[in-house]
Amino acid sequence: MSQLVKVALIQCRTPADQAAALAHVAPLVRAAAADGAQLIATPEATNILERDRAKLMGKIAFAEDDVCVQGLIALAAELKVWLLIGSALVKRPDGGAANRAMLVSPDGAVVATYDKIHMFDVDLPTGERVRESEAYTPGEAAVAIDTPVGRLGLTICYDVRFAYLHRALAKAGAEIITVPAAFTRPTGEAHWEILLRARAIETGAFVIAPAQGGRHEDGRGTWGRSMIIGPWGEILAEARDDEPGVIAATIDLAEVAEARAAIPALKNERAFAPPVDAALAAGA
Repeated sequence: MSQLVKVALIQCRTPADQAAALAHVAPLVRAAAADGAQLIATPEATNILERDRAKLMGKIAFAEDDVCVQGLIALAAELKVWLLIGSALVKRPDGGAANRAMLVSPDGAVVATYDKIHMFDVDLPTGERVRESEAYTPGEAAVAIDTPVGRLGLTICYDVRFAYLHRALAKAGAEIITVPAAFTRPTGEAHWEILLRARAIETGAFVIAPAQGGRHEDGRGTWGRSMIIGPWGEILAEARDDEPGVIAATIDLAEVAEARAAIPALKNERAFAPPVDAALAAGA
């Protein structure tokens, strides 16, 4: 029996302050809702992108005080849609900061939050050095939630490289795994599509990945190419560039059970001992 849900992804080029970010993203959310989307998802850092850490820390606010976050919550209630704020960069009560996904129901309630677990601490081949852990406190728990538009498993950007997180979400029943992102251009070109399709195939879940795209006010470049991927790994909808806009697809949640029955990898999993040195194990 089919279980159809229309999903829309917002591709952004988020500015360096929250009011401008809301002005940028709100019309795209409205357009998605007008086209009949029941679940709308925005990218990582929907509310602000500022590469200068001192400036960023001077601008971020608690979620309840963030004009972009609160504007999007009100918009979800006005439009009567499920809205995933893919992530907002917000203050924590302990004085730190979080990279936080927020799922908003059609009555304007924040029904789930997820703080990004895996921090993007890398030295890129381009010479760019990124240390998310210097700005954000990582989350400690995976999050899945039942909704009328499917059971959602929440992740953010760099999490996509950690298959065990997605597997845990799938084993917890997630039918749709969300991967909002602000991928760098070098890593996006090399790995974005491959990783997303692999996570969908491994979990037998729909993967929806709204992305930041283009050259931002703070000088960074992001890859774009937002994607909706089916549980067999097929691309159902995609943005073919990094321009702001909306992509959408009607998905059938019944396909999740079909994919998992065809390839029962989640059930076939077996515990095993850690690797040992083969020569030592043989008594050499």
